[in-house]
Amino acid sequence: MQTVIIVIHLMIVATLIGVVLLQRSEGGGLGVGGGGGGGFMSSRGTTNLLTRTTAILAAGFFITSLFLSWLASYERKPASIINTSPAPISQPGAPAAPAGGLLDSLPKAPAAPSAPQAPQSK
Repeated sequence: MQTVIIVIHLMIVATLIGVVLLQRSEGGGLGVGGGGGGGFMSSRGTTNLLTRTTAILAAGFFITSLFLSWLASYERKPASIINTSPAPISQPGAPAAPAGGLLDSLPKAPAAPSAPQAPQSK
């Protein structure tokens, strides 16, 4: 289900990018833009269509984003960073058992000489 929502989300994103790039810049400060007319495919009709399409796609993007974040938090199980199991209790004064780790199983290296030695010739 999450994969289907992600695919729908990506389709909305790609379409939203395309619609935003199709829109004409108003450029109110530069005096650019404009044109009049009142037909469906005139510049005003196209602007209204693109604006409504952008608003619908933005709402779809917002809804799918919220749904995906809800799905992610729903599938996550709460976990504690504090160890909830009790610590092992040892007898006071008793020596600890050897760990028996990896280093204990390695062969012992020969002891190094106590003083530097001069090389021996044959």
